[in-house]
Amino acid sequence: MADAVGAALRARSLTVVVADSVRTADAAFEAQHFDVAVVDIGLPDGCGLQWCRSTREAGSTLPILLLTARASVADRVVGLDAGADDYLGKPFAMDELVARVRALSRRGPRWSESVRTYGALVVDRDKRTVAVDGALLPLTGRELDIVALLVWRDGRVISRDEILEAVWGEATEGAGASLEVLVARIRRKLADRGVREAVRTIREVGYAWGLERSKHA
Repeated sequence: MADAVGAALRARSLTVVVADSVRTADAAFEAQHFDVAVVDIGLPDGCGLQWCRSTREAGSTLPILLLTARASVADRVVGLDAGADDYLGKPFAMDELVARVRALSRRGPRWSESVRTYGALVVDRDKRTVAVDGALLPLTGRELDIVALLVWRDGRVISRDEILEAVWGEATEGAGASLEVLVARIRRKLADRGVREAVRTIREVGYAWGLERSKHA
């Protein structure tokens, strides 16, 4: 599977490093920079889910696409909660895999300022970080993209399809389900730090940023 995925990505002019174990992957990431990680859950010396968790706990925002034969909604939630940005069930079409990898590799939205402040909450464009009272919030790359898109619109409503196209590169049913999971997870992480009502749900339309900017920012 790793060889087939690597060959498909190389055929689309992408540079690929194939790692056949957790140990090999860790060594590769220590040696060089990557734009996206494609990770199988079942690995010879460990679990792809645990690798995702460890990567996030280390502070990495590397976009991660999980590959697995477990494709139920519950399994997708588990994968996203482990820190993955996207989830592709087997069997899958190589063209879809390539499209998702390209979507993950795109940078987040551009803002007019590099930093925006909402009381104790600070969102930094250049550093791609969100902090509350100076402590970084453990957001994944795709969660950061969602927050960035909402913050950039200054409270204006953004449709679900627009968010999906901007962050996932496609407005599919699977991406829509992932969006709901990630928004819920963003809210939970913010609430754990005492920040509530940051993301508003506009029924049957989409989402909007719910906080007002600090006057001195």
